This record gives sequence, structure tokens and C-alpha cells, in this order.
Amino acid sequence: MIHFQYVEYLLALAALPLLIIAFVSVNRWKRKVVKRIGDASLVQALIDDFSVRKFRIKFFLFMFAFVLCGLAVAGLVRPDPTQKIARSGADLMIALDVSNSMLATDVKPDRLERAKQLISKLIDQMPEERIGLIIFAGRAYLQMPLTIDHSAAKMYVSAASTDDVPVQGTVVGSALRMCLAAFDPKENSYKSVLLISDGEDHDDDALPAAKELAKQGIMVNTIGIGSPSGSTIPDAVTGQYKVDEQGHTVISKLNEKELSDIAATTHGIYQLYANPDIIIQRLKNQLTGLDKRAAASDSSYLSFIQYYWYFLIAAFVLLLLEMVIPESRRKLGKMALPIMLIFCGLNLNAQSANESIRSGNKAYEQKKYEDAGKEYQKALDISAKNDIAEFNMGNTMYRKDDLDGAVKYFDKAIDNSTDNKVKQQAYYNKGVAYQKANKLPECILSYKNALLLNPNDEDARQNLQRALKKQQEQQKQDNKKDNKDQDKKKQEKSPQQPQQPKPQQSKISKKDAEQKLKALMENEKALQDKLQKRRGLSPETPSKDW
Repeated sequence: MIHFQYVEYLLALAALPLLIIAFVSVNRWKRKVVKRIGDASLVQALIDDFSVRKFRIKFFLFMFAFVLCGLAVAGLVRPDPTQKIARSGADLMIALDVSNSMLATDVKPDRLERAKQLISKLIDQMPEERIGLIIFAGRAYLQMPLTIDHSAAKMYVSAASTDDVPVQGTVVGSALRMCLAAFDPKENSYKSVLLISDGEDHDDDALPAAKELAKQGIMVNTIGIGSPSGSTIPDAVTGQYKVDEQGHTVISKLNEKELSDIAATTHGIYQLYANPDIIIQRLKNQLTGLDKRAAASDSSYLSFIQYYWYFLIAAFVLLLLEMVIPESRRKLGKMALPIMLIFCGLNLNAQSANESIRSGNKAYEQKKYEDAGKEYQKALDISAKNDIAEFNMGNTMYRKDDLDGAVKYFDKAIDNSTDNKVKQQAYYNKGVAYQKANKLPECILSYKNALLLNPNDEDARQNLQRALKKQQEQQKQDNKKDNKDQDKKKQEKSPQQPQQPKPQQSKISKKDAEQKLKALMENEKALQDKLQKRRGLSPETPSKDW
């Protein structure tokens, strides 16, 4: 559907009444000046060469050119049918439990790893859906907004860990409410939530949150991962199993009832994790059937056909005419015709370049990247600094796994474009290319530049955080390696170590030793009691950490 991208710029047309008032005021001023001169024959002789009709024509030409410039700035566009992404209309928010209880090993290798594998496989099986990710434990966080970039979605899923949420617990209600907030209520698309958890905590807010989603027509499907009999939870810090405050070994059990009730409240389905293929097939069947009834006509577009330049051309013609038309009764200036002829040929190259870009877009959509690259190159041969052709060529190179070539063309688009949106997208795509090439410093810089141009780009923000986290992990690994190498070199250079001296027998008596040991144990007990009291008084200390 044809529409204006920037409707707010149409407010510039409110200046039209001011132009008309100015024109009327000038005409009145001229008439007053004529009357003040007094001698009618003298005045007529002075203004005999002036044409009132041409003066009015020049004003109306300028006024219409102003209107056309206002329409051009507002950006009339039409979705490019060659760049249409046919979608079934489904937006799927995935809520993943990353609490410590998900490290239980009743599902090998552990619950969280199996859940991540399931999500990754699900994303591969749903290429037309927009996917979003929320992680939660004692708090819920939006990890990735809805996107059709499934590669990025899988990256976020694979990187999810229990360390991402500092507060432990299982706040299912908060996660569901955040899923609701992540959807755009204005979009005509079927919305669904997939909750994957062991339901360890009995969250009183879970069912009320599910009812809110149901009121909005959003279905919640749940997957329980774990076993009703439960399992111990490995503690990475101690290397033992987690224990509660009384020192008892924690057994984390799957809370099937809560997950089943949530699904039933929203007319969804609950499934116990067993066979991933069966689970995914049931979810696909359900979403496919409901999508056809809910939003079968929903679709998205990668790009739009711009019409602003038609308005600019027309405005330029009118201003050119206004310039060459004299206010006197003489004919048009001698330069008018050559100027018009030059202008008529001005846009031929631009039209040819645009045709090649559209042909390239069509080939790109059909995944014919070689043909797309040839068409974009034709456009660049016609218009050497065409930022759109350079940007699209960068995308094509990325699809062909030529990451250096992709970065090269994204840089050209950044240098040659005057549109900050194009520059921002080029910086973002450049960051993705560097990230795939594992060039983290360059990747981080590109995402930062993208955020400088558009601070609201959540995809760039999330990717930047991931890249920074990965860089820190690599630096830690490099530091460990360097320390090991240094220790090894020191051992190689150091002389043979002398034998350690044998410990001397203690001169303290057995009775004194027993008394000192008893005193130390009493001090230790007093210290532990004191810490226990402080822990009980602290409102910020969680009662459990799984």
C-alpha cells in the first residue's frame, strides 16, 4: 500500500497560507507605491515593460514547487513486491528458564542444554516466523526482540546460561508479562508464547499473568523439562551437589501442574520433554492451523520503492521555469532551452541504475546471489557511488561468505550515503560480518557506530553486549594461557629445587594442643552463628539459589 513514511513532515505545508499572505501583501505594496508617485503617465512609462501575469505565474510556480518539496521530504513509498516476505503471520516469543535448577541432570546432559537444543531445532523448523527470546530466573529479561534474523536468534539461545540472571528463582509470571509487553498490539499477526521451564517455584503470579495473555488472544504453549521424581543440582562453586540452609541435599522436581494449568488457561498445550521431533511437530501443527484463521494475509517487506525523487524532479522543473521566466514582457531567456534539455537527460542514468537494483533485489530474494551481484555491479557501473547498490552488494557478499568483500562494500555505502538510516544499517551489517569472522574489536566498534546513529536499535545493543562478553571470555582464556606459558618458562630456567626440609616435631604437649583446638572450634561456632543471624536479617538474601 502506498503511504508516506514521515507524515510529520507534511506539517511544512502549513506554510502555504503564509506564502499566499506574503504575495497579496507585495501586490498591495506595489499599488500603494504607484499611487504615491502621482504622475500616471510617468508611472505607466516606468512599468510598461512589467508583466503582472508573469509575476503571478512565477509565484504560483514557486508555491507548487514548495508543495512538491514537502511531499518529497514526507517520503511517499510503496512496498517492493520483489522484496516481500510471505509470512504465516506468527510471532513467537520464547520464555526460557535459566535458573540453577535447570542444571539438574535428570535430562542428560542437563535440563538447560536440552532446552537450548530444542529451541534451536524449533527455529530451524519455523523459517517464516518472527522469533523473540526472554530469559528468566528470579527476574525476567528481554534477551532478543522479535526478529526474522534466525541466525541471531540461535546465537542468543546458544549463549544463554544460568549466569545471565543474578537473582535465582523461577518467576514465571514476570516472564509471561514481559512476553506480553514484547508484542506490538498494532500488528495484525498471530501471537504465541512458548514457555520452557521445570516450574520449580510455585509462582502465585503465573496464572493471573496467563489470564492476561488469554484476554489478548495470545496462546501459551508450555514444555516441562525434567522429571517429577526430581534430581540433584550440581554446584559449580563447590563441585558438590547444592544443599539448602539446613544442609540437606536439594532435589529439584518438575512442577507439571503449574505448567499444565498455564497452557490450559490460554487454550495452549502442555508437553513433557521427551522426543524433540514430536514436540516440534505438535507445535507446528497448532501454529499453522491457527495462523490461517488469525492473520493469513499478514506479510512483511524487506524494502520499499521510493517515489520522493518524482516530486523532486517536478519541483526542480518548476523552479527552473520560475527562474527563466522574466517579469518583463520579453520572451524567455536564451539559456532556458539549453537548461531544459540538460535537465531532461539528467535522470536517465539514475533510472537505469534503479532498474538494475530492482533486478538484483529480485535475484537476491530468490537466493540467486551470483545474479544479484551482477545486477548490483551494473548499477555501480552506471552510478559509481550509489549507496543502495553498495549496501545490497555488501549483503550479497555476506551471503556468499565473502566477509572481507561484504565489509568493503558496507564501508563504501557508509562513505557515500547521506542517509543516516542507510549508514546505520551498513554499520550494523558490518558488525554482523565481523562477528561471523570472529573479529571482535572491529565488530564491537561497528555496533557502537550503529548505536550512535540509532540508539533505539535493540538488535545492535544486544549484539554489542554479546560481543563484549565474548571478548572478555577470550581475554580471560588468553591471560590463563599466558600465565601458564610464563610459569613453564620459569620452571625451565630455574635450577633444580632443593629438597624441602622435614617438619620439626611440635614441642607443645598433647593436653595443650587439645585445649587450643577446643578454643578454635568454639570461636568458629560463634562466628558461624553471628553470620547466620546477619543472613537471616538481610532482606536481600534469597531463601534459595536454584
